Amino acid sequence: MADLGTPSSYLVLAEGTPVYASGGEELGKVEHVLADPDLDVFDGIVIDPAGLGRDHRFVDAGQVEEVYERGVVLTLDAEAAAGLPEPSANPTEMSAGPDETTPEDLGDKLRRAWDRISGNY
Repeated sequence: MADLGTPSSYLVLAEGTPVYASGGEELGKVEHVLADPDLDVFDGIVIDPAGLGRDHRFVDAGQVEEVYERGVVLTLDAEAAAGLPEPSANPTEMSAGPDETTPEDLGDKLRRAWDRISGNY
């Protein structure tokens, strides 16, 4: 494995940064970082396993051992990394329409407070 430099942050992780298995094998390049910097939440990365005949793969944040200046090292060995899933839509995305919102007048607030206090919620 090449000299990856000093440990870094997902906040500065650039597209095209090499991604390595725990044994040092290069698996591909960073295609996209999945994070919410405002909340300081790192979800993972999408890698492009160029030349491996595969589509993009998702690496969960828990599978990232360390982010360095010039590379990312995973906790997975090359064999386990071969089974990484394709990225998919976020299943926890939610939306609410006007019929699903709670009115915010004083009576509604007091009723919700009473229901919570009395255990009727």
